[in-house]
Amino acid sequence: MKKLALAALMAAAATAAAAQDAPTQTLFTNVNVFDGANEALIENANVLVEGKLIKAVSTDPIEADGATVIDGGGRTMIPGLIDMHWHSNFATLGVQEGLNTDLAYHALKAARANNDALLRGFTTVRDMAGNVFSLAKLTDAGMYDGPRIFPSGPAISQTSGHSDWRPATGAPFDIAAPLDYPQRVGHFVVADGVPEVLKRTREALRMGATQIKIMAGGGVSSNFDPIDVTQYSPEEMAAAVEAAREWNTYVAVHVFTDKAAQQALEAGVLSIEHGHLLHEETLRMMLDRGAYLSMQPVLNDEDAIPFPPGSPNQAKFEQVTEGTETVYPLAKQVGVKIVFGTDTLFDPELAKKQGKQLAKLSRWFTPVEALRQATSTAGELLALSGPRNPYPDGKLGVIEPGAYADLILIDGNPLENLDLVADPAGNFDLIMKDGAIYKNTLN
Repeated sequence: MKKLALAALMAAAATAAAAQDAPTQTLFTNVNVFDGANEALIENANVLVEGKLIKAVSTDPIEADGATVIDGGGRTMIPGLIDMHWHSNFATLGVQEGLNTDLAYHALKAARANNDALLRGFTTVRDMAGNVFSLAKLTDAGMYDGPRIFPSGPAISQTSGHSDWRPATGAPFDIAAPLDYPQRVGHFVVADGVPEVLKRTREALRMGATQIKIMAGGGVSSNFDPIDVTQYSPEEMAAAVEAAREWNTYVAVHVFTDKAAQQALEAGVLSIEHGHLLHEETLRMMLDRGAYLSMQPVLNDEDAIPFPPGSPNQAKFEQVTEGTETVYPLAKQVGVKIVFGTDTLFDPELAKKQGKQLAKLSRWFTPVEALRQATSTAGELLALSGPRNPYPDGKLGVIEPGAYADLILIDGNPLENLDLVADPAGNFDLIMKDGAIYKNTLN
């Protein structure tokens, strides 16, 4: 009898331990699901979340004993949004503020900026320049709330390129002089010649970059590189691509013009960042090579980036915004895969309008086309990081079994009214990332 009693106690203890170790379950009922891809909603659906992943999506009842049940009340469920051109360190950091503070200050501001982005429904970001490796690790560890981060690490630029932030007195450059502070801390780095480009690309990968960011052409906010210039030689660009391929990932390039973009595409680049001045030939070249257009709905409107009136930067900005109206419809016509990003820099007020930027896509796209750019199509591009992807356990940007449980419940239907995403505070009633709820106003 004693042996039987002991066996029963051991079995009960094992059962209790197994229950304690079982992943948490949340069952959503009565929701209309946009799965990230299909225009037709899955109406009156049930979605079961188990741990960090989606376990089931069904219009039939789902049995889940012990699950936390949330009645969606007929709300629309969409995947967590993805910003494919985000700058954690710089989105809310003023230029002078950034120049006169250190990496710790930048990281603390970035943590707050990313927490706010998560509460706007952005559960994943691709960070396109800057040292955010520690922030990414601590976010994954649960120390900070924020979107998961795909870090590029230091953006790599030639001398005089878009990430050569040295002052006017920085040329000619003394090769014996130490790197300036932004380069030393891994925000940006200047590299010239194939050996140097290889070295800096490999260093970024060593630091933990999930993809490589190269400056391939002129920029708006930088002072020493006009928009029309092509940056890096074909050999230098090919070296960066080859180094990334050796690590089974890809290169994204900052570029606006046809010549610079075509040279990058010839080298094997798979993500064109910006591209506001491209023409049909280049867009068809992108389609043929399977490259993505990571473009931003930048317009010369009430949300325009402020530059000194009459300055070269203002002239470059106006040139780019004129291209926005042309390239989006042309890229749609050609069939290039487009992903959404904001590229918000140095402006805490503009950062708050992350969702409004997404809503602006309705000028050129249907709501479902716009939402795909910030969900399923973005997830496809993120997956090109291959084994460098820090989140290999599920898909991103979709609502389906096996995908990460990044979910938003919206009061209304954004497939009919995309403007709903412009006001996440008012319209996003629940935000979940990795199966954890960060906002819930349903009650």
